Amino acid sequence: MGNLAADPDLIRIGNCSGFYGDRLSAMREMLEGGELDVLTGDYLAELTMLILGRDRMKDPSLGYAKTFVKQIEECLGLALDKNVQIVANAGGLNPAGLADRLRKVAADLGLNARIAHVEGDDLVARAAELDLGQPLTANAYLGAWGIVECLNSGADIVVTGRVTDASVIVGPAAAHFGWGRTDYDQLAGAVAAGHVIECSTQATGGNFAFFTELGDLGRPGFPIAEIRRDGSSVITKHEGTGGAVTVDTVEAQLMYEIQGARYAGPDVTTRLDTLTLAQEGPDRVLISGVTGEAPPPQLKVSLNTLGGFRNEMEFILTGLDIEAKADLARRQLESWLPVRPAELSWTLSRLDRPDAPTEEQASALLRCVVRDPDPNKVGRAFSSVAVELALASYPGATFTTMPGNGAPYGVYTPGYVDAAEVPHVAVLADGTRVDIAPAAENLALAPVPEPAPPATLPVGETRRVPLGTIALARSGDKGGDANIGVWVRTDEQWRWLVHTLTVEAVQALLPETAELTVTRHVLPNLRAVNFIVSGLLGKGVAYQARFDPQAKGLGEWLRSRHLDIPVELLP
Repeated sequence: MGNLAADPDLIRIGNCSGFYGDRLSAMREMLEGGELDVLTGDYLAELTMLILGRDRMKDPSLGYAKTFVKQIEECLGLALDKNVQIVANAGGLNPAGLADRLRKVAADLGLNARIAHVEGDDLVARAAELDLGQPLTANAYLGAWGIVECLNSGADIVVTGRVTDASVIVGPAAAHFGWGRTDYDQLAGAVAAGHVIECSTQATGGNFAFFTELGDLGRPGFPIAEIRRDGSSVITKHEGTGGAVTVDTVEAQLMYEIQGARYAGPDVTTRLDTLTLAQEGPDRVLISGVTGEAPPPQLKVSLNTLGGFRNEMEFILTGLDIEAKADLARRQLESWLPVRPAELSWTLSRLDRPDAPTEEQASALLRCVVRDPDPNKVGRAFSSVAVELALASYPGATFTTMPGNGAPYGVYTPGYVDAAEVPHVAVLADGTRVDIAPAAENLALAPVPEPAPPATLPVGETRRVPLGTIALARSGDKGGDANIGVWVRTDEQWRWLVHTLTVEAVQALLPETAELTVTRHVLPNLRAVNFIVSGLLGKGVAYQARFDPQAKGLGEWLRSRHLDIPVELLP
């Protein structure tokens, strides 16, 4: 093993994980389901780094994705037999520790596997020196060239720490084709393919807006990128697996967690406004035409800090006078607390309806969230007082939560450091350490001017229906910000959408965004607009600023809002 794909003009890269907690059986399913050259896995979300940081606090030998170890225990022999190399960022905060653990796994199984790793991203010991504060974790997003070095040395498994999600796909492609550091168009094409498959089954029908078109979604198969020498690729999946690969399922993942038309990375800036998608056959979508530019001079750094302690209690309010009941509970709890926490916020969710046929449909939810650096102020001193209201407050008082102690919460912030300040080291299977130089060429990141929109169509008869009648969407989180990508299927629908779905329209449709900064980016090749909502998620997912802390449902909320849409554009 240790040799890349036999076809010099094609490499088949599958993915078996989109997050720490994805389907445990996926590695075996991908290895047994059909032919692959490389199998990758993405285990590191922003929240995951905080979880691994807390693991490392308890035991310095941890800090990596333990589920990946279990997968390798079950599948290493199969991967070696099928000559499939494995590349994953499961090393988290301790890639060297994970590599050592995997060597022990291989030895216990009686298998000879060459295991390499990539390190250098962990900057926590130098955080103060680099003006990054005093975080629990500080990890720069490295690129693909350390992975390339490991694969070129014949590694069977390469594990990394914090690299960009697409790097685990770009690395094998660059190694196979012998791309150079300035082959920007080819690298950008691989980034696009990597961005599509790195979130696993989101590319094959998972979290898909028009899911009812896919029939029985069942158990979606994991995606595969067949990357070609020119950087173009075909996204597909193993034959006979569930889900579907269509232009829209691929576009849904392309629109996930992006910013503008320039998608920056440590090796290349990918121009998302240049790519085109085409259905090449059943469950086969071609991505082509991608162009790339030199990367920006700085690397992004993921910073996680323990922000304090958090607790919440949720009251059920049933029947009449909901607002008055909520007001009474708020006044009582706040006046009864012995000490007010640093942060105390209320949310009333009016889920009730008049003359409801069930008690649940007659009820609303009132949530109180508290945060403080002192765990005692948000522990029983808060939650037990809330419970004391049970027989002394509004009629029908009850709770969905039990009293308990507060739990620690994290705060995510992005940082930026000059690429030359960050070590990037490939540690080969024999222990040889190879330093990877930063990019020699850089181009400062700048927004792409919004292209002139197509001419408007004459508007005839309209019907007031949900935006999602014709539009698809995908949303997600980037630290404290959220993105909402919205796209349509026909040129006529696009001419209407680009003129109608403005920043002002989104802020009117989603009142929670009205006081926030919303930025629009237009991607005509994809008939798409992408909105960045700054600050919607507070200080990141672990802060839990809203009930949907990762904005996964934000796009579906937008699709459910009603607009006057020309009848001729409706299905």
